[in-house]
Amino acid sequence: MTRDQAASFVQTWIASWNAGDVEAVAGHYAQDCVFISPRAAALVGDPVVRGRAALLSYWQQGRARAGRFDFRPLGWHWDAESSTLTLRYISSRSNSAPVRAVEIMRFGPDGKIVEGEALYGAEARIS
Repeated sequence: MTRDQAASFVQTWIASWNAGDVEAVAGHYAQDCVFISPRAAALVGDPVVRGRAALLSYWQQGRARAGRFDFRPLGWHWDAESSTLTLRYISSRSNSAPVRAVEIMRFGPDGKIVEGEALYGAEARIS
């Protein structure tokens, strides 16, 4: 992936989340992906989600519980050598205060995400 392709990916990924299209987001992940999130632990009992089907199910459950998502990008970094994208954003859900978030995504040779991790931090003030 080039830097321009990474920029396009970020725009598409954010737009898909903001449209509520978790199927489109999951389509970026490999069938045998691994995803880590503290929110997964709270929702499905384990912070590690294995496989695209399980990831899609987790996100569908999360969307049903959280309502509307709104992600506002703060910045991103593409490391071509490790095929890793790091994306910082504000995560707002209709039923909770906005928080700062970071997602780390490592892409495989076929352009699909093989490993992902979501990290959530302090509440964010939306201006």
